[in-house]
Amino acid sequence: MLPTHGRYDYTPWRGRTPYAWPNGAKLAVYLGVNLEHFAFGEGLGAELAPGANGGSGPQPDILNFAWRDYGNRVGAWRLLELLEELSLPATVLLNSAMYDHAPQLVAAHRARGDEMAGHGRTNSERQSTLTEHDEQRLIAESTAAIALHEGRPPRGWLSPWIAESRTTPDLLAEAGYAYTMNWCSDDAPVWMRTRGGPLLAVPYPQEVNDIPSVVARKDTAEAFARIVLDDFEERLRQTADGLPQVMGIALHPYIVGQPYRLRVLRRALSVIARARSDIWITTAGAIFDHAAALPAGVVPGCPRAAREAA
Repeated sequence: MLPTHGRYDYTPWRGRTPYAWPNGAKLAVYLGVNLEHFAFGEGLGAELAPGANGGSGPQPDILNFAWRDYGNRVGAWRLLELLEELSLPATVLLNSAMYDHAPQLVAAHRARGDEMAGHGRTNSERQSTLTEHDEQRLIAESTAAIALHEGRPPRGWLSPWIAESRTTPDLLAEAGYAYTMNWCSDDAPVWMRTRGGPLLAVPYPQEVNDIPSVVARKDTAEAFARIVLDDFEERLRQTADGLPQVMGIALHPYIVGQPYRLRVLRRALSVIARARSDIWITTAGAIFDHAAALPAGVVPGCPRAAREAA
């Protein structure tokens, strides 16, 4: 027997119980906007070009730090204008360090009613390398900062770098989280077992995501926009079989906020926005609310967790 996580049961796609999103829609689409802050001269960070983090030079790595900071200073504001133009809601994956670094940017998302989800303290660290006590502290500090500024704690969590320890789902449930976006193993929500009770895995994309596309695979702006559109159009075709799907689009302002990338992203998101009468354009939190209200056993994963959440 291979080691297993034991978090959810295997449920094949074929044969699942059909259900629908609000207004009978079969495809739910949400935008995950990552607002991240990075330590200067140390820690982790995505790279535009090989720099100090890639082993080719000493810290501070000005080129890559400034590229990432462009996202908070400029790119995120242009992305906000696009979201307003197309009337698209967003789930903000928020490093709590942003409250000190760029409070005006967080306030702009708050003003438009976007959902705030926990995304650690900073993307300069991984929680998977910490002791259980220190990881618990990281989750608590990030959660407390969001609760203080937003008036309520976040319900959803995406780990920095989607890095988990073996106890991360347990710690999230014990901290009061309702759903996680770390587990991208399905096209629909799945209940997970934790020692703190049920936790819903809401699909978060690793393919329709500008980090692996642009940074890792070196896709062009046009190629990433084509990925968004092809994924959307194929899912529309697939949902004709009666089974619902979730399509997430993961965006980082220092990547898609660059003018030439934003231009082609606008064209792709405009196609999705024009289809709003046939799909459900929503947030990850609203997806949780709908899934949790379904009868026990409809959402796959852990039957016991589904019963407890119903």
